[in-house]
Amino acid sequence: MLLLQFFQALEASAVANWIRTSFYAQPLISALHLFGLTMVFGTISIVDLRLLGIPNAGRPFTVIAGELLRWTWLAFALTFVTGLLMFTTSAAAYYQNTPFRLKMLVLLLAGVNMLIFELLTVRSVERWNKDAPAPATAKVAGALSLLFWIGVICFGRWIGYTERYDFGVPADMNLDFLP
Repeated sequence: MLLLQFFQALEASAVANWIRTSFYAQPLISALHLFGLTMVFGTISIVDLRLLGIPNAGRPFTVIAGELLRWTWLAFALTFVTGLLMFTTSAAAYYQNTPFRLKMLVLLLAGVNMLIFELLTVRSVERWNKDAPAPATAKVAGALSLLFWIGVICFGRWIGYTERYDFGVPADMNLDFLP
């Protein structure tokens, strides 16, 4: 309950009120959020596709990752800040929104996938950096990354259509249908 009260106070903040009442703030923040998300997904997709061997393994993985991941992190920072700003406007509703929670869960899974990849799989990068296919663990990490980020996008879009919808099971619903 304390968390819900915190989110209600966040909704009542001056920043949230300014975003809700400004003619320009909400569309500008939303556009920047989508731009950042597009950059995150685009750059991560290129790295993930390289892990999957698409189009080929001729270009070193470390070069591709080095060139793109700094842009990924900048775009992620933009997306994080703008997402946080959008969250403040309806924090309590988002907190209780199932697609929002699913988006956050999938985003967490994407982060865990990346962490495992960085801590374990990248250790062997010199063996498959260039002119060799990535190992199965790297391919799995790339495929999962693509799936997780597609999930983030899908659940993020779903939020807009369900912002005030309650996905909870009614307390009086009888789910005991087994004999």
